[in-house]
Amino acid sequence: MKKSEALTRIENIVATASLNQAIDLSSIARAFPQIEYRPGLFPGLVFRLKKPKTTTLIFRTGRMVCTGAKSEKDSKRALNKVVEELRNHGIPIYNIPSIKIQNIVASVILEGTVDLENAASILKRVMYEPEQFPGAIYRMEDPNVVFLIFSTGKFVCVGAKREGDVYEAVKKLQGILEENKLIFYPERG
Repeated sequence: MKKSEALTRIENIVATASLNQAIDLSSIARAFPQIEYRPGLFPGLVFRLKKPKTTTLIFRTGRMVCTGAKSEKDSKRALNKVVEELRNHGIPIYNIPSIKIQNIVASVILEGTVDLENAASILKRVMYEPEQFPGAIYRMEDPNVVFLIFSTGKFVCVGAKREGDVYEAVKKLQGILEENKLIFYPERG
């Protein structure tokens, strides 16, 4: 059983920001014609950036939710850029946004197959109902993340608050699977 290098990729980061002030969404919609704002359907407006490619929801309370970034840095950059754009178009923003990473979603590929049946019986905090879902759900305590583990050696990691936690959790899970002989790597010639 040869160890394989895990290919881990951040797919999406959800970050929130608070401006600690009320925002006039109608004035933003007038200043930015490309903005999506339909108050009868949704209480916020949708502000898209091309670089970094993100979508930010802005609410009248001054709360913002940014999705689509591929790094913590880009997430923070996007929220600060939205605030800067608002200010540049005459929208009064008095405070610096208070930004917090809420969730990081990552995909992981290990070049091996995972024995989900045995993983469900050996590991703690695992839920595996193959009739309901083809993967096992593994709740790791430290770092506090959740993995969807598929027999193909592909995983999804959710719940991390820092990028470093994703990489630490992946390394730890790979070690647990190898230690318990739950992952089988193809023979290399």
